[in-house]
Amino acid sequence: MNKKFNSFTSDDVNITNTEKLYDGFFKMVRYDFSHKLFAGGWSETVRREIFERGHAVAVLPYDPHTEEFVLIEQVRIGALPTSDTPWLIEVVAGIIDEGETPEAVCHREASEEAGIEFSQLTKALSYLASPGGTTERIHVFVGRTDATQAHGIHGLAEESEDIRVHRVAEKDAWQWLQNGQIDNAAAIIALQWFFIHKQTLLENWHHSE
Repeated sequence: MNKKFNSFTSDDVNITNTEKLYDGFFKMVRYDFSHKLFAGGWSETVRREIFERGHAVAVLPYDPHTEEFVLIEQVRIGALPTSDTPWLIEVVAGIIDEGETPEAVCHREASEEAGIEFSQLTKALSYLASPGGTTERIHVFVGRTDATQAHGIHGLAEESEDIRVHRVAEKDAWQWLQNGQIDNAAAIIALQWFFIHKQTLLENWHHSE
């Protein structure tokens, strides 16, 4: 028997008030709202504090000739309480500024964070980072690159970035997924998507050359 899921939409949420609690590089906004209930009727007013940091891209650089990924390593203070090390292995990523396309951000961040370029770029998917606490949506791409050009330390000094670049063989990245060495959401999702869709991705890249 097919299960019928509820078809509520954004129209079924009523925002009664918003208040900025903090307005800096990021923003914190309090929402007061009510919503339709599964059993019928409307909820009482719900109050939630939401982190507003905009939206972002995460792009996995891959070289089909060397069968390597280009991954980056940098310190993330939010990992400190629960990780053996806050230096994480990540994919290239960045916030989408006003007026920018996600694709443009992929190219900009690849240059700034890893010193590489993309000859082809494929949209994989998008996902909500943590919708209980933030509005942020992450757009995930896979970019074709020349991994032999990836080396050194990169990042913008004005953004306090200190980023080391790694060329990582497919088999090693797969192992890092298995043993939990890669444990941040964007990198996990991008790599899993790649391994699921690798054949189709490479065929599409080949046909568009």
